[in-house]
Amino acid sequence: MTEQVDNPLEFLDGNVRTPDMEMAELGANVGAAAGMALKDINPANPYLFKNDTWRDHFARLRAEDPVHFNELETSGRYWSLTKYDDVRATDGDHETFSSAGGISLGLRASPENDEFLERLKTFIAMDPPKHTEQRKTVRGVSAPSNLRNLEPLIRERTGKVLDSLPEGEVFDWVDTVSIELTTLLLATLFDFPMDDRRKLTRWSDIVFAVPEPGGIVESQHQKFEEIVECVHYFEGLWEERRGGDGTDLVSMLANGEATKDMAAVDHLGNLLLLIVGGNDTTRNTMSASVYGLNKYPDQYDKL
Repeated sequence: MTEQVDNPLEFLDGNVRTPDMEMAELGANVGAAAGMALKDINPANPYLFKNDTWRDHFARLRAEDPVHFNELETSGRYWSLTKYDDVRATDGDHETFSSAGGISLGLRASPENDEFLERLKTFIAMDPPKHTEQRKTVRGVSAPSNLRNLEPLIRERTGKVLDSLPEGEVFDWVDTVSIELTTLLLATLFDFPMDDRRKLTRWSDIVFAVPEPGGIVESQHQKFEEIVECVHYFEGLWEERRGGDGTDLVSMLANGEATKDMAAVDHLGNLLLLIVGGNDTTRNTMSASVYGLNKYPDQYDKL
């Protein structure tokens, strides 16, 4: 039995102002790319995406500086690539361009932040052979044979969601369909208690949330408190399934050769990676697809 830690992230100060918070504030009023010095264009500015003003910034970088160096007060020094061939070349060359030193912007180098990143280590922040071994552990959940086994259950749950939609009245597609259906399917893959399935959505949302009044989380302290809740919840599931023969994602991690000796808290990064990856992409694709088809009805003919 793994010893449970009261607060596995206690080495972090929940009230600290982080660089991602500062960057969000600094980037709120950035104008068009044409009026900026090239060195000041920051493709990591979250407000470019929040305000849907990113296109001219990326277009200028592709045209004038596709391998672009940024030196930000908040996020430190980093390179951004905006052309496909460059991205593909670097992504496929782990010996030259390693992921092991970290893949995220927003945390300055410090002993505390190094410990935080090490604790939240995920297999996308590793190089082969460790990356290959840990990824192989969970690859089976999306194998054709496993998906065929899950297909009847997925179809049943999808049908119930769609059949329950109101007719002739306005409803929130994102919450009623995109979030609900994604969460149902995520809970299926994790064999997560259905009554608590919306916790998966919540945890996914807070991982990259910038604390602000009225935001997804109001403070850094609240953010870390909820991440701690996530840790403890999965610790319980992890211990229940250790030594079992389940085919869900938690069981695969708890019993896989490359991951079975880890405590749940030490594998939190991979758990959050799977939650965020499954939730964010699926939910946003369902929402954007309906919006796009409504805006461009001629695209229905291509389906």
